[in-house]
Amino acid sequence: MAELAQLTRSIRGSVLRARKLAPQQRYMAFLSYSHRDSAIADWLHDELEEFHVPPRLVGKLTEHGPVPKRLAPIFRDRKELAAASDLGEEIEEAIAGSRFLIVLCSPAAAKSRWIEEEIATFKRLHGEDRILAAIVDGEPSASDDPETADKECFPAALRFHFDRRGRPTTERAEPIAADLRDEADGRQMGLLKIAAGMMGVGLDDLAQREAQRWRRRLYAIAGASIAGMLFTSGLAYTAIDARDEARDQRREAESLIGFMLGDLRQKLEPVGRLDVLDAVGARALAYYESQDKTVLSDEALAQRSKALILMGEIAKDRGDMDGALRRYREALAGTAEALRRHPDDPHRMYDHAQSVFWVGETARFRGQIDEAAAQFREYRRLADRMIAADANNPTWQLEGVYASTNLGIIQSEQGHYAEAAATFQTGVVAMERLTAAEPNNPEYVQQMSESLAYHASALESAGKLDEAIEQRERQLALLAPRLAQGRPDAQLRQKAMIANMHLSIMRFAQGRTKDALDHAAAAVDIGHKLVALEPASAEWQNRSARTELNRAELLLRAGRTAEAKGAVEQGCGKANSLVARDPTVIDWRDAAQACLRLRAELAIGTAEALILARRHLEAARADIGQRAKDRFDLALAHKLVGDILWRSGDRDGARAEWRAALAAWPKGISETPRRMAERGELLRGIGKRDEGVRIASQLTAMGYRQSLSNRAGV
Repeated sequence: MAELAQLTRSIRGSVLRARKLAPQQRYMAFLSYSHRDSAIADWLHDELEEFHVPPRLVGKLTEHGPVPKRLAPIFRDRKELAAASDLGEEIEEAIAGSRFLIVLCSPAAAKSRWIEEEIATFKRLHGEDRILAAIVDGEPSASDDPETADKECFPAALRFHFDRRGRPTTERAEPIAADLRDEADGRQMGLLKIAAGMMGVGLDDLAQREAQRWRRRLYAIAGASIAGMLFTSGLAYTAIDARDEARDQRREAESLIGFMLGDLRQKLEPVGRLDVLDAVGARALAYYESQDKTVLSDEALAQRSKALILMGEIAKDRGDMDGALRRYREALAGTAEALRRHPDDPHRMYDHAQSVFWVGETARFRGQIDEAAAQFREYRRLADRMIAADANNPTWQLEGVYASTNLGIIQSEQGHYAEAAATFQTGVVAMERLTAAEPNNPEYVQQMSESLAYHASALESAGKLDEAIEQRERQLALLAPRLAQGRPDAQLRQKAMIANMHLSIMRFAQGRTKDALDHAAAAVDIGHKLVALEPASAEWQNRSARTELNRAELLLRAGRTAEAKGAVEQGCGKANSLVARDPTVIDWRDAAQACLRLRAELAIGTAEALILARRHLEAARADIGQRAKDRFDLALAHKLVGDILWRSGDRDGARAEWRAALAAWPKGISETPRRMAERGELLRGIGKRDEGVRIASQLTAMGYRQSLSNRAGV
């Protein structure tokens, strides 16, 4: 029973990494300005969007990272906010996803509480070193003199430093600003200063580029005037058209991918509609198919890899594991190339770790434990390198949690439950620190829930019933206020579904049958709602099937056979449809195996029971792989055949199957309480009653009051 409800998956499944991927940079800059300065804001926005970075500078490593090929996209928004009490969600998300903040400074800007809030929000999220000021009117530091205070152009949030926790201090800051006024830098030189700041290069580099550009333009004009030939002019127009078309294709691809990874995903993921992203991603990636990956810019490589991973998730969610793995491996090649270019850059390590994870996770789904373990060890190595580069970076700390959790999952797959529980505990402790610092951070809430769930599962498998129940109840208490909202996140509902299912099994083991069935019904209800939300989701079909089968098993143990039959039919219909999609997915095959076993138990007393049990045994033989679970499943399939033979009166045949079960029983691997109970029955069945009674006493001491076995034996 415990195995049926395990439902574990690596930390980055559909939820996590399934969790969401860490927030991605969607904009090169956020343009903050007063509506009174909207005319110059329009000009600056257009100039930056069209700015041509000199090819000789592209890829150059600066303090802001490699110089990008373009300075777009630039976010600008100045809706009427007078009636609002705080920044809108769209504005806050845009600030969080922007690499720089550009502030147009004027007396109107200095008086705007919205610009003040935008600057403060950016400083809290990104620090102070990526804010670029541009004076359009007024005077800096004019507020130092009461008589000229009305001319102050710098908002207060620019004039004072913030501390490391994002709080304003009384320490004065001295913003360095471009001055776009005609009597100062002027617009063109001011533009170059802003562009240089965004690229992290010297102004001389761009000034030289501007002079060269004008010389080339003059030469071109002179040459065209002298030549004056129609044919030559035709070629020039053709070249310009080709250049413009290539530029438009690149912008469209980059814009689509940015939209897909940003706004579109954030709107669709919480409601489970990632399928809509597929067409957008295919269109965007078509541009890159004709490109030589080795000459793509760092930014283009990163965007392409992120899009491929997202499309892999969509393929996996639809049950297309081959298609998912193909996209993950292609993303892996791109992130490996980016890391080769910048081997000490933790951001490139992070991107590569995402690709490594998904290749390993796909192997785990297919029962290829050795391959999964190798990928997850590499993932942990990358996470350790990120943390070593910057131990205070919360994103790198999260990667450490994810990497440890994945290793814990592999330890559980190998039957090392106590070791896995200790590994998961490190993740819980790390998340407690992060959550204490930011208790309302939704990503931290998601991950804290995951860490508690994995820790509880390992404790449950290790036989520490009370501790496991405590962790599951703690998880549900964490989720409760979020689930009470009008439209709760689908991923949070999925976590609550799994927590309820595990609690149902553990409560049943304690002898609290009514509580157990209530939790089982709650899990099934959530599963139905998730499937109704997105019927094409293979993951939710699988989750729902497993909750149905778990509930069926509890009903069967409680003697409510008619209800158990209905639940089995519901769960088996979903499980078998998934196996028909892709029989290589081990988790789906496990559910189909559970169907055969439960149907055989329900048919006990009829000729069909033995037929189903033998089919189950043959399928278990065929499924032997690298997991310890596979060998346990084979042993328990022998036991089921023996149990049915015993019921039919074939005592010798039953004992032969039970001995075969004990012979197949894995040696040197920790047992879950469920497996202990099954082995105890086998020992009693072949006459080793004392050993069987000893195991039963151990289970009683652990708090188990009802048998986890099928009770079909002696």
